[in-house]
Amino acid sequence: MLVSAKEMLQKAKAGHYAVGQFNINNLEWTKAVLLTAEELKSPVILGVSEGAGKYMTGFKTVSAMVKAMIGELNITVPVALHLDHGTYDGCYKCIEAGFSSIMFDGSHYPIEENVDKTKELVKVCAEKGISLEAEVGSIGGEEDGVIGAGECADPGECKMIADLGVDMLAAGIGNIHGKYPANWAGLSFETLDAIQKLTGEMPLVLHGGTGIPEDMIKKAIDLGVSKINVNTECQLTFAEATRKYIESGKDQQGKGYDPRKLLAPGTDAIKGTVKEKIELFGSAGKA
Repeated sequence: MLVSAKEMLQKAKAGHYAVGQFNINNLEWTKAVLLTAEELKSPVILGVSEGAGKYMTGFKTVSAMVKAMIGELNITVPVALHLDHGTYDGCYKCIEAGFSSIMFDGSHYPIEENVDKTKELVKVCAEKGISLEAEVGSIGGEEDGVIGAGECADPGECKMIADLGVDMLAAGIGNIHGKYPANWAGLSFETLDAIQKLTGEMPLVLHGGTGIPEDMIKKAIDLGVSKINVNTECQLTFAEATRKYIESGKDQQGKGYDPRKLLAPGTDAIKGTVKEKIELFGSAGKA
């Protein structure tokens, strides 16, 4: 059964740890994340971007697969299925498909329009018991064609959105999606601290978790970050393990070309990355 992310993140904020959101791209990804979370007894959030949802033939397919997999694998830890960087229309599609959590990314709208649309979604989500994440200040890098330069959010605007009744807030603090460039300036802890002081108990979300040094991750958690998104790192380890398998000629030995064998090393590599992150975020044993 899927749960809303609200309760797991409130517990994380109070306990000074973070819950990982691991984006899923196919069956192997989903299975790897769920099995690792169960093994480590950690709550987990499965993130789905609109591009990944489309790739998997639609949000209803994703929702049905995740719910069935939780049952078939006897997953007992809390699992939230979350729309990542959702458009206004995408949010409604995921609500209809049975997602337990959504992110409305209204950061590209003027603040007034972001506020109006967020207000409306707060009401709809509250009625259905779905958790809602909002964003202020675009996150840098590129994700599904959405490009941002890694801006820092205005703490006052963050408070304005937090006060609408959202369950979690993603605020730009210099973080970016994808690989971090060599000249990256690092996270702005002053901005994070200012946001935390104005938003109080609100769990804060750190996007672009791949490549941020461990000490920065730990400091961000100390300053109120309760959800950290990981996607690129799993993709990189999956690609690296798959390349090794093929380059060593294993796909040409026996039935090594069988997709179940071909995708196994990459799937195991995802498990390794997820395990590493869960331990770093401090959510192991918190289910």
